[in-house]
Amino acid sequence: MILVFGKTGQVATELQRQAEVTALSRDRADLSDPQGCAAIIADLKPNVVINAAAYTAVDRAEEDEATAQTINAAAPGAMAGTCKHLDIPLLHVSTDYVFDGTGDRPWCETDPVQPQNAYGRTKLAGEEAVRASGARHILLRTAWVFSAHGTNFVKTMLRLSETRDALTVVEDQIGGPTPAADIAATLLTLADAMRGGAEGGTYHYAGAPHTSWAGFAREIFAQAGKDVTVTGIPSSDYPTPAHRPLNSRLDCAKLTSDFGITPADWQGGLSRVLKELTSEA
Repeated sequence: MILVFGKTGQVATELQRQAEVTALSRDRADLSDPQGCAAIIADLKPNVVINAAAYTAVDRAEEDEATAQTINAAAPGAMAGTCKHLDIPLLHVSTDYVFDGTGDRPWCETDPVQPQNAYGRTKLAGEEAVRASGARHILLRTAWVFSAHGTNFVKTMLRLSETRDALTVVEDQIGGPTPAADIAATLLTLADAMRGGAEGGTYHYAGAPHTSWAGFAREIFAQAGKDVTVTGIPSSDYPTPAHRPLNSRLDCAKLTSDFGITPADWQGGLSRVLKELTSEA
């Protein structure tokens, strides 16, 4: 059995679409109760655990870091402790926000971490808790997740295009948009590998080629046939409570070398998401 923490999030939804998994909603597994989550693992004794749940409200975390810390750090730490005791592999989804966002070189797994906001600090603490547990694990850092469900940049741009013919979008933040479906497929491949005895570790997985949020928006409108003009602006013109990294590029070579998994084709993934949204409409 693959036990998934999270049910309605983007990655958790795709996991359920792609495989037979036991996905736990918040009413069954509340990550604000870390020991309760650990007890569920002890009770169900799955073959592998995937933690696809998190506190992802980046700006709200600036004022509610204690809650984010419980959900993003204490909960995966408790899960990992039980996984270690029962010898169950744990796959935990993390983020590029553990880095400081400087420079223009894609981040490698071994680069120094220095999160610049509360969300990043709590996600880094979650990584550290999983490693410290001694459980067999994979920490999968990803970025700029999108899909046909949940709240994400693609759906926001499409909603704005219904009433706007021109938008200003940040152009100095660079990263790799990543389809949730591809993250789910990667996690399932890694779950099989871990059940087969793979060593695990920390890995990066994100979309290619790199682009800016403005570039991403232009591709969304081009593929969707929306006549919206996008003007790029610097991050300084769009202040937010939480500082966003300018460099969200992730080097995925290690994942390719160890497991043969290549970076996601985000433009193809976007096409599939737009087709799904069109069919739903």
